[in-house]
Amino acid sequence: MSSETLPSIGEMMAASVPMVRTLNLEFTETTAERAVVRMPDQSDFHNHVGGPHAGAMFTLAESASGAIVMTTFGDQLGRAVPLAVRAEIGYKKLAMGPVTATAELGRPVAEVVAELDAGGRPEFPVNIALTREDGAVTGEMSIVWTLRPNK
Repeated sequence: MSSETLPSIGEMMAASVPMVRTLNLEFTETTAERAVVRMPDQSDFHNHVGGPHAGAMFTLAESASGAIVMTTFGDQLGRAVPLAVRAEIGYKKLAMGPVTATAELGRPVAEVVAELDAGGRPEFPVNIALTREDGAVTGEMSIVWTLRPNK
């Protein structure tokens, strides 16, 4: 099967993660270097000040982190399951309108895979910036993921 017929990470996540569909998340870039996911402005998900609800922004950021983890470590799924271990988010400025999450790995891929090869359960951070359309950073999130070896 050629790579042209394989579904994209965004399509796979939309098919398997109901919240991705609920929030109408758009995966605009998914590479091993970064994942960029956009959440359109939707009044159904606004908070009391008219911007996206904090829970929607958390889900947006977590989805971007999941996209980069699946893109980068998808070839390890036969022997390990990626799981989020913990997350921390800081809301910096009021988010209004569409919001974009940009996720980047915080540890070298080769190092993570080497730890898995050695029989360990590697943990690695994914750092996410949340931005408005004007480029202002409205929030930052860090999620620590692990690759739990299959038994």
